[in-house]
Amino acid sequence: MDEKTLKAIGDVKRFQLLQLMSQRSYCVRALARSSQLSESAVSQHLKVLREAGLVYGMKRGYYTHYSVDKDALGRIIAELQQMLSTQRQPCDGPFYGCPESEYIRCQSYVPPENRPKEEVN
Repeated sequence: MDEKTLKAIGDVKRFQLLQLMSQRSYCVRALARSSQLSESAVSQHLKVLREAGLVYGMKRGYYTHYSVDKDALGRIIAELQQMLSTQRQPCDGPFYGCPESEYIRCQSYVPPENRPKEEVN
């Protein structure tokens, strides 16, 4: 996940706009009414969401209707699920460059002699 994507979904208002657009497409005016934001604020948020590749616009007559790119959301969800399913490793202070005085006090450090047999290197 890149910085633009994280910035886009990290804002509460943009996340709310994504939630609205996940249900159906909206024009700027309808999004503004539904989200209690000004049209100019919605336009600015949509610009960030478009640049992150999370929404796209389709011209319908005079208006552009915006929708969530479900494939882009799927990639984000897949990346988060991968993080969730990753097996955590015990902290190995010396390997990560922590000074001995720090990793001995660290609550997450597990000395090799106290680790379960399958995790010992």
